[in-house]
Amino acid sequence: SLPFVCKIYFLKMYKLLLQMVETLMDTKWATTELAWTAHPETGWEEVSGYDDAMNPIRTYQVCNVREANQNNWLRSDFIPRKEVLRVYVEMKFTVRDCNSIPNIPGSCKETFNLFYYESDSDSATETSPFWMENPYVKVDTIAPDASFSILESGSVNTKVRSFGPLSKAGFYLAFQDLGACMSLISVRVFYKKCSTTIANFAVFPETATGAEATSLVIAPGTCVPNALEVSVPLKLYCNGDGEWMVPVGSCTCASGFEPAMKDTQCQACSPGTFKSKQGEGFCSPCPPNSRTSSGAASVCVCRNGYYRSDSDSPDSACTTVPSAPRNVISNVNETSLVLEWSEPRDSGGREDIIYNVICKKCLPERGMCSRCDENVNISPRHLGLTERRVAVRNLQAHTQYSFEIQAVNGVSNKSPYTPQFSAVNITTNQAAPSAVPTVHLMAATASTMSLSWLPPEKPNGIILDYEIKYHEKGEAIAHTMTAQRSSARIEGLKAGTSYVVQVRARTVAGYGRYSSPADFNTNLQSDPEKSFQEQLPLIVGSATAGLVFIIAVVVIAIVFTPGMKVYVDPFTYEDPNEAIREFAKEIDISCVKIEEVIGAGEFGEVCRGRLKLPGRREIIVAIKTLKVGYTDRQRRDFLSEASIMGQFDHPNIIRLEGVVTKSRPVMIVTEFMENGALDSFLRLNDGQFTVIQLVGMLRGIAAGMKYLSDMNYVHRDLAARNILVNSNLVCKVSDFGLSRFLEDDATDPTYTSSLGGKIPIRWTAPEAIAYRKFTSASDVWSYGIVMWEVMSYGERPYWDMSNQDVINAVEQDYRLPPPMDCPTALHQLMLDCWVKERNLRPKFSQIVATLDKLIRNAASLKVVTSSTQASQPLLDRCIPDYTTFTTVGDWLDAIKMSRYRDNFLNAGFASFDLVAQMTAEDLLRIGVTLAGHQKKILGSIQDMRLQMNQTLPVQV
Repeated sequence: SLPFVCKIYFLKMYKLLLQMVETLMDTKWATTELAWTAHPETGWEEVSGYDDAMNPIRTYQVCNVREANQNNWLRSDFIPRKEVLRVYVEMKFTVRDCNSIPNIPGSCKETFNLFYYESDSDSATETSPFWMENPYVKVDTIAPDASFSILESGSVNTKVRSFGPLSKAGFYLAFQDLGACMSLISVRVFYKKCSTTIANFAVFPETATGAEATSLVIAPGTCVPNALEVSVPLKLYCNGDGEWMVPVGSCTCASGFEPAMKDTQCQACSPGTFKSKQGEGFCSPCPPNSRTSSGAASVCVCRNGYYRSDSDSPDSACTTVPSAPRNVISNVNETSLVLEWSEPRDSGGREDIIYNVICKKCLPERGMCSRCDENVNISPRHLGLTERRVAVRNLQAHTQYSFEIQAVNGVSNKSPYTPQFSAVNITTNQAAPSAVPTVHLMAATASTMSLSWLPPEKPNGIILDYEIKYHEKGEAIAHTMTAQRSSARIEGLKAGTSYVVQVRARTVAGYGRYSSPADFNTNLQSDPEKSFQEQLPLIVGSATAGLVFIIAVVVIAIVFTPGMKVYVDPFTYEDPNEAIREFAKEIDISCVKIEEVIGAGEFGEVCRGRLKLPGRREIIVAIKTLKVGYTDRQRRDFLSEASIMGQFDHPNIIRLEGVVTKSRPVMIVTEFMENGALDSFLRLNDGQFTVIQLVGMLRGIAAGMKYLSDMNYVHRDLAARNILVNSNLVCKVSDFGLSRFLEDDATDPTYTSSLGGKIPIRWTAPEAIAYRKFTSASDVWSYGIVMWEVMSYGERPYWDMSNQDVINAVEQDYRLPPPMDCPTALHQLMLDCWVKERNLRPKFSQIVATLDKLIRNAASLKVVTSSTQASQPLLDRCIPDYTTFTTVGDWLDAIKMSRYRDNFLNAGFASFDLVAQMTAEDLLRIGVTLAGHQKKILGSIQDMRLQMNQTLPVQV
């Protein structure tokens, strides 16, 4: 086992050495003649040969030992220094032993000299600079460790020399022979560096070594994502051997994140766990009665009905309000009263219970009770009692009183409901309930009306039922019906008729007063699609009355179940400001600080800034501002997006922090997404993600859209440009401004006018283009286009086709082909999203489940569909025809790989015949190291070969 362990050790050491150096020039990889400059021409000579592994090499030889006074120079091509200060030269060479050469003069040498010359440009010629020391700078005289004789094979020597500091754009190497018989086998020029590293949760960038071997170069550090500085400044020192040393400063994981990957990353707390403070600690399970459905939680949110007081720490359990006090006993003595009670059955999980006693004086003739006046004395006090007994004095004789004993604790002020209490009356008289507040019409058809109302403000007892009175407007004859709940459905009405409705409540004391008369109209005619649905319960009810009751109970339970959110269109509000107040939190302008303008929106500038709310830590935010001189309609349309966003709460939906409407400029403040829009982010990082990472992005988008679909919200503009990406590659759906669909003067070519509105043709389902039929199914079509954008790294859907061509092609059942290296399962899911019949498209819940299954079964993502399909004739227009290009550079421009133009030309691939022979190894050798870029270039080379009628294999 020891040799195997040693082998692993040396492999690791070799990999470490590779990370510590960067090559500037290496003749070993030359595929054509080096063509260096020699002086005089009878001196150094370039010769092709083979190394020990029979790989072709280019060498320079000189052997004029029989001629005295030799002075032979050889100069390399210009070598850019890439801002490094000190470089190293590795020379492999052989030297003939002078003693092995018969009949030679005494001028034979076994050494040569190494020089360099700095220049700001590639300006050297055959005569300039002069072939002598100064202007050339001598580095050293190079002597071999071993020479060879004619009877022996050549012994290869390896020598490394360094020089610096360098200050100009680049330099030339020069080799001077003064009379040796030698061969210069290879020359490699490199510099040493400290590779990118992570220490103390801080990232330190790749740093070149200093000008001297003893130099220490300072490298500033930045905290890894989701970590914060503990001490500053963050820095490491890079020494002359490319080793890091002397770390200064450190970072620790922020709240909501814990150390991972051997303290090199801060990973988000998983759902169900949290971390409340910055530091080295790990995430903990949520305390009792709290939860978190998303990751990176710094606090667990209390479940419905549970709260934390302001003094409770985030680590404490959530508690609830206490139940009402029990067993209230009253003892009346003339105008005095003693009240005693027992503690609540449920303390709410807290020990800080106190009691309040509320005294009310009742006037039966007026049917009302009001707070007792100051003459009534409650001892020891009426609020904040710790004991369960009070004495009441100075009551009026022959008067009715009602006393409420409340139990409250440290979270009662967090509950939206009145504290639970027990009441006691010191008289036996009992008043009827007060009037029912306003009656509301919830829905109406041609023959029915659905009504709801709130209970009386003062029920004065338990409400037994409600009586509903209604009659046609202008008619005297009224009908009545009863309801057990605060809602009812009146049936058998006339179509298009106005009815007057009133409601009153009944207790054991009798009926209260009716509500104010309310006028409601039935519909003129029924909706054919809805009428059957509305009559269905009646049809079923004719068969069995019991089933009707069950259905009614279920429907009422669904309608009034708390926590079931449905999207509310802000444009349905008569006053737009009411929608803003209901769905968006107002932020004081002093809490917002704009730092930088990062873009322009439809209504004004988009900025990056900071938000510091009282009691919360400062965070980076995105700020949309409304431009000066706006109209009322522009303000309404601008703020409508906030009214929409404020209704959503999902990890894959952009989060609204709040709005600024009471100061200028008017602002919408949202969370900040570091990587910006998904389409540009993908184009910037072409080919740099794994398939699993891309599928993870798609899964996040689908989860966000499922949430919107469940809320009955239709996005209508789902595209990669409207998906934002944060530093953790989490994708979030954004851009909920619908004004572009209402305006006809939009200038963005993405949105094309159709039937009076602007529609993004390339992303929109056929039925939405033709009939403006926007549904969750049309959002699913758009999601399929987003999938194609992600898998093609931001390619424009349908390439350079016009919008009309796209409409015609889709109508003829043309669908986008799979992007390069796209798994077959993903392209099939795209095709499912593009089914013409919208009812046959998958739901977003099914899409999420499918992607989860693919992520769990990664092997299914390895089956890749061919990128060229003969059955898709429209695809031909996106394959570049190499015969239309004048140069290789033009071809690289067309496939968006122009960054490698110099790499191809410098390596000698200047013709299409040579390019067509290239393999993956050739691309790697000339500097195309990104796998995605290699695949893109090799794919285009394959197309080029097909056009040349060649069948050479492409190695990927």
